Amino acid sequence: MLHFSRWSILGIIAVTLFGVLLALPNILPQSVSSLLPSSLNRGLVLGLDLQGGAHVVLALDDDKLNEDLYTQLLEDVHRNMRDRELGDRIGFSDRGATKDGVFYEIRNAEDASEARSRINLLNEGFVDPTTGFASASVLISKASSRKFNITYTDAAINDRRSKLMQQAIEVIRRRVDELGTTEPTIQQQGLNRILVQIPGLSDTTRLEEILKKTAKLSLHLVDNNSSPNAIASTSIELPYRDFPEQMLIIQKFAPITGENLVDAAATFDHQSSEPVVSFRLDASGARVFGRLTAENIGRPFAIVLDNQVISAPVIQAAITQGAGIISGGFTITDANDLALLLRAGALPVDLEIIEERTVGASLGADAVAAGKVAGILAIILVAVFMIASYGLFGFFANFALIANIAIVIGLLSALGATLTLPGIAGIVLTIGMAVDANVLIFERIKEEVRQGRSAINAIDAGFSRAFTTILDANITTLIAAVVLFFLGSGPIRGFSVTLAIGVVTTIFTAYALTRLFVALWVQRKKPKTLPI
Repeated sequence: MLHFSRWSILGIIAVTLFGVLLALPNILPQSVSSLLPSSLNRGLVLGLDLQGGAHVVLALDDDKLNEDLYTQLLEDVHRNMRDRELGDRIGFSDRGATKDGVFYEIRNAEDASEARSRINLLNEGFVDPTTGFASASVLISKASSRKFNITYTDAAINDRRSKLMQQAIEVIRRRVDELGTTEPTIQQQGLNRILVQIPGLSDTTRLEEILKKTAKLSLHLVDNNSSPNAIASTSIELPYRDFPEQMLIIQKFAPITGENLVDAAATFDHQSSEPVVSFRLDASGARVFGRLTAENIGRPFAIVLDNQVISAPVIQAAITQGAGIISGGFTITDANDLALLLRAGALPVDLEIIEERTVGASLGADAVAAGKVAGILAIILVAVFMIASYGLFGFFANFALIANIAIVIGLLSALGATLTLPGIAGIVLTIGMAVDANVLIFERIKEEVRQGRSAINAIDAGFSRAFTTILDANITTLIAAVVLFFLGSGPIRGFSVTLAIGVVTTIFTAYALTRLFVALWVQRKKPKTLPI
């Protein structure tokens, strides 16, 4: 066990030095660390509780969600009633949607059986996520011989809410990443809340604006027919963004939507030099946009964002390249933010900010200082105990301990992990765990010496027989860390990551590195007795 090949020695030293090198940017001045390659110049990222930042909680309005879902359900029901491929059209006399369900009244009672069959088609393809089996997504009841009440099942509502929340989280993540922030925390809380934490961000006003905007973009032709009947049937009336008192009548149908958008960027208009947003459409959108502009030269079209008219330019010529600009008296910040929102995509649901606060950096500074004191004190006390208990072997354990902490910090830096207060607790816990393995080895060596073994045989037996115990103890700790990572969230996951890395590095430093120190000492001194 005390024999090391040349390659084994080089490997252990290389791993140790590489870990220390990864940790160096955390203690070197910025002017020095900037000289290192970018792959090695990664310091620890401090979490919200250490460096301060923005904390925002967004909530989904369940009533608004249900209203949107049932509005879409009503359109699906109506489409099936009018679908020629399913048979003759079924006429209706009344229909409507609320946050509690849909009602659909057909014109002729004799069509009731066929109408129910067409509504039941909406159940096809739905799988209950809780059971994994095909299930009904809508419930149908008859209010009269001609009127149906239709509601979603709880499983369907929950499934749609879950999917929309996941889509919203991805959109929010893309928007936050566009801000250039480091290691944001974005996760779902409960059924209808999303937590957003961004360390180091002080401009919470801009963050709120970016998070709460739905950013649903659409292009509509302006409707020159302003009669009330026309507005009710084929057109809608929307306000201008900058002049809410002014209304514009546009066609309901939007031939171009945000889904056709490929890219958007803030730029400047060549003629007026004012900030504008340039956009580019996908192939399908470009074809539709080209045909639309070619057929409607001289007619205005409206650019609508979140049910507000941004601008309504007149089509001067056919636009066949699938590119254009959005102008509207933007500032540079407005143009950048709008381009950011369009690139990130529209939120699938409306979210409301229900909690917002800024964590001060002073709290983080106090926490970092306290964490440093705790870590240094733990190292000093452990080092004194090891030297007092095991003499020279305690020195070996202490060198391995310092290398262990350096490797832990280096790996956390390389992984881009966010260090939080629980993470500091995990590092302090690693200090105790690291020497615990050495204690097992050294006590085993002392026991072998008491049984009359020679110095070399006692060392060899101590390392070999303690290894199984060390491995078993650390594997159980690693399992606990993995469970915490997958079942926990936020700070708990940060603690589990630090703990898991500490377990792996502890096995390496306590067994391989300490054993190398002892082996080199034995080869040089060839002791008859052990200073332990």
